[in-house]
Amino acid sequence: MLATQDVCALDAIDLVEPDLRERLIRQRHVIDLMELSFAQEAAEFAATLDYEEDGSASPIDWIRINCHMTGNAAADRVAVGGLVPRLGQSIDALVEGEVGFAHLTVMARTANAVGTAFNETALLAKARENSPGKFHHICRHYRHSVDPKGYAAEQVDQVENRRLSLSTWDDGSLLLNGVLDPAGGAALRTALEPLARRSGAHDERNRERRLADALVELASGGEQAAQIQVTSSLETLLGLAGAPAAEMEFSLPVSSKTVERLACDSSITRVLLDSESMVIDVGRSKRVVSEPGRRALKARDGSCRWPGCERPASWSAAHHLAHWIHGGTTDLNNLVLLCHRHHWMVHEGSWQLVKNPDGHLLTIPPTFTFGPPARGPD
Repeated sequence: MLATQDVCALDAIDLVEPDLRERLIRQRHVIDLMELSFAQEAAEFAATLDYEEDGSASPIDWIRINCHMTGNAAADRVAVGGLVPRLGQSIDALVEGEVGFAHLTVMARTANAVGTAFNETALLAKARENSPGKFHHICRHYRHSVDPKGYAAEQVDQVENRRLSLSTWDDGSLLLNGVLDPAGGAALRTALEPLARRSGAHDERNRERRLADALVELASGGEQAAQIQVTSSLETLLGLAGAPAAEMEFSLPVSSKTVERLACDSSITRVLLDSESMVIDVGRSKRVVSEPGRRALKARDGSCRWPGCERPASWSAAHHLAHWIHGGTTDLNNLVLLCHRHHWMVHEGSWQLVKNPDGHLLTIPPTFTFGPPARGPD
C-alpha cells in the first residue's frame, strides 16, 4: 500500500511530466529554427572562398573543424541552406512545428538526387506523418520510383566504392576498417546476426563483442570452414613446458591451446617440425573425424552441446572430450559438437567439459587464485 507522501509524490509527477514534455518539444523547435538559420549562413559561407584563408580543403571541412561538427552534419546544413528557395513549403512546416530540421535534411538530399522530378508537396505530406528515419526510408523508395536508372547507378557506385583495410597492431590484433554497399552490408549482417545472438543466460558479452565473435565464427565455422595453416613443433602440439608458440599464416605466433582447438577438427593444415626445425610431417591430422563419423555426430547432437546453447550443427565443430593429442579416440562417445565460442572456451578459456555417465555434459569454469599464494609451514 502506498503511503500518503508517496501518493502526493505521484500526483506531483503527474503534474510535472506534461510540462516537461511540452518544454522538450518547445526547446527542440527552437533548436530546429536555429539549425535552419545556421544552414542558411553555412550555405552562404560555402559560396565563398573564405575557407581557403585558414588552409581548409573545403567549406564543409572548415565548418566541421571550427564548428565542432561531423562532416556529414556540416554537409547536411550546407545542403539544406542551399535549397531554401526550393523548400518553401517544408520551411513553413518547420516554422509551424509540423516537421523538424531532420526532415529538411532528408528532403534536401532527395531534391539534390532527383533534380527536376522533385515533388515537395507529395513528400511533405509523408514528412508530416512520419519520423525522420521512416521518412528517409520513404524517400529512398521515392527516388527509385522517379529515377530507377539513377538509383541503380548509385548502387553500382556504392559497390565500386567497397573497401576493406586490414592492419596489424604490435600485439598481433587485427584492425578492420571498411565500407560495404547496402546489399553487401545486408548480406554480411544476415550472416552475422544469427551468430551474434546471445547463446544463453550465461552469455554476458556486449553486442560489439558478440558481432566480433560472430565474424570470426563465420570465417572459422560452417560447412565451408577456412583452412588455416599452422606450423608447430611436436612439443608445442603436445603442450609441453618450454615449447615455443606455433606459427599461423597471417598472424603472430599462437599458443598451444589455440593449436589444440584447431587440431580438434579439420580446419587446420599442419606442418610439424622436429626439435631441429626439420619438417617431419605435412598435411591434415590423421585423427580428424571421418565424414561418416561427422554425419553420425550431427545426427546425434543436432546442435552445440554446451548447456543452453542452440547453435546449429552446421556451425559447430567436433570436439574431443579426451583430445587425440593426449590419446583420445575419434569414437562417437568421445566426441561432442561445440560452436566456435564454446569450443574456444574449453581450450583457450580453460573451461572443463565433463561427460556424466548418463550422457549429460557438466561445464566447469576455470579456477582463479586471488591474492598471494598461501604460505607453507616454516
